[in-house]
Amino acid sequence: MDYMRKKAVIFDLDGTLSDSIHSIKYSGDRTMEAFGYGPFSEEQYKYFVGDGAANLVKRALAAAGDAELAHFDEAYALYREIFRENCMYQVRPYEGIPELLAALKAQKVKLAVLSNKPHAETVNVIETLYGKGYFDVIEGQKEGMAIKPSPDGVFRILGRLELTAADILYLGDTATDMKTGKSAGAFTVGALWGFRQREELETGGADAIIEYPLELLRYT
Repeated sequence: MDYMRKKAVIFDLDGTLSDSIHSIKYSGDRTMEAFGYGPFSEEQYKYFVGDGAANLVKRALAAAGDAELAHFDEAYALYREIFRENCMYQVRPYEGIPELLAALKAQKVKLAVLSNKPHAETVNVIETLYGKGYFDVIEGQKEGMAIKPSPDGVFRILGRLELTAADILYLGDTATDMKTGKSAGAFTVGALWGFRQREELETGGADAIIEYPLELLRYT
């Protein structure tokens, strides 16, 4: 790796900054219940998530036996409504994350979030957990914009911060995150405290893998 000091860290949200599986399961199970499906386990939801709300609903429907996704349009609209009201249900920061963020701020490192969670809910979670203005840039999923693993969101953040990929570190917990960071040309770190396993992060192309948040400081 290039050991020059990094100027910014881009974080994934679910499974990286926030332990949000309870809110996702709660909203998903309430949605599926409306169609006589579910409930699903937290472990199943850890693999439904990561590629946006639409894909989560599709995966849950397929797991329930709706292989043709006949209920998708109705279920997706219902999920968005339920999740909008419950996106903070039992959500908390992972242990060590507040300390990591404080240490990065002390180093004058900029903080950004790139999530496939809908943008309004992404902002809600970040500002509720960490306060308004704590992060320099927040980017959630917006209509008409490509979601991860497209690197487009990384490039939008780089433009707003007036930085290049060499200036940043990208941290996430899924192969989707690793592919996003690598596609943008960033040094990409996998988080083992999140939703997925080491093998997936390695397959996704992680430049480094860490078990605890403060280990990230080795690379900044």
